[in-house]
Amino acid sequence: MTVGTDAGAARKPFYTVLYIQVLIGIVLGGIVGWLWPAFATNDWIKALGDMFVSLIRMVIPLIIFCTVVSGIAHINNARKVGRVGIKALVYFEIVSTFALILGLVVGELLQPGAGFSGHGDANAVATFAKQADAMKTIDMVTHLVPSSAIGAFASGDILQVLLFSILFGFSLMALGERAKLVTDFIDQATHVVFGIIAIVMKAAPIGAFGAMAFTIGRYGTGAIVNLLGLIAVFYITAIIFVVVVLGLIARIAGFNIFRYLAYIKDELLIVLGTSSSESALPQLMEKLERLGCSKSVVGLVVPTGYSFNLDGTNIYMTLATLFISQALGVHISFEQEITILLVAMLTSKGASGITGAGFITLAATLAVVSPELVPGMAIVLGIDKFMSECRALTNITGNGVATIIVSWWEGELDRDKLNAALRRDIDPSDVETAVTTG
Repeated sequence: MTVGTDAGAARKPFYTVLYIQVLIGIVLGGIVGWLWPAFATNDWIKALGDMFVSLIRMVIPLIIFCTVVSGIAHINNARKVGRVGIKALVYFEIVSTFALILGLVVGELLQPGAGFSGHGDANAVATFAKQADAMKTIDMVTHLVPSSAIGAFASGDILQVLLFSILFGFSLMALGERAKLVTDFIDQATHVVFGIIAIVMKAAPIGAFGAMAFTIGRYGTGAIVNLLGLIAVFYITAIIFVVVVLGLIARIAGFNIFRYLAYIKDELLIVLGTSSSESALPQLMEKLERLGCSKSVVGLVVPTGYSFNLDGTNIYMTLATLFISQALGVHISFEQEITILLVAMLTSKGASGITGAGFITLAATLAVVSPELVPGMAIVLGIDKFMSECRALTNITGNGVATIIVSWWEGELDRDKLNAALRRDIDPSDVETAVTTG
């Protein structure tokens, strides 16, 4: 059990608090990238951010395997696993639809691409378009099954690891007491892996500095100013989604969305600095357990959500599609808008775990809706790095809320823990204490 109070947290020097360190790293990185772009785009600076994300991704398959297997093995009821999975998927599809519609409505009302006179290099999107062309529904389904269990872990494919982990967990469940030794080993291994995360997180400020410095140095402020309208509309839409849609859902479940955002501020800043929601996945899972969500629900919902509950990506796809159509002067009919919703619902699941997934799914959506829109991707390519940060922030927020909702729906949400954590009766940043005493 985690111990600590506000008074204890207050005695901790401010410079030792993780989110303060990450925030300082982000600010310094932005300044260095702005003032010394040549230095900021040095391979060694870029490596700081890349290596930190790689360190996190290194243990993500193990985190998923241990938490999912342990959660299922302790359930002793196969129906519950299926029930949790179905509830999670139902929630994902409902909320994802809201995200898609919101992006579509905002794009129609504000017309961010109307009168746009800029242009981009159409050749720059060739790689993304080719990857999008290769995305077929049957490929999405067959890709779920790895060619080997080791291959799933080696590639770090979340859905493949999740599938193997579920099968492994069901096998342990069926064996019962005969598998107790293996179950106990996995339970202990979970603590070890989270201990690794606690060590790796000490490098988060350095990773955030490197990633932010390179981003600003490489893309500069020119790309931001050039398409500031689209960036502003996207960020405002994402904020509306989090505050209104997720806020209403949170209120129905009995908690405050702003208190929850404050609770996961460390993870949000890490995502902001690295532009990757995966970089905060292990720590998010650990915090959700301490927030009162059951271990089995966390283990099933969070990894699945990273492929099926991409709220930020959904908003981006519908909004960017309308922006491109408006910028190119291509009329989108009501029937095509419905097609955008249906296609985006599928393509958002098709590129999970792929570098530049948001851009690839946009290419796939545009190709189906109207092939003449695909070259327009060059317009938004220059600012995609800045858009990806907002996508990642919205995605991780949505997945955390989804886990709380499914736990509540399943009747396995510890209200006392939830209220204590959101009131900050405990120190949410004290990960190491939770790992060693949990």
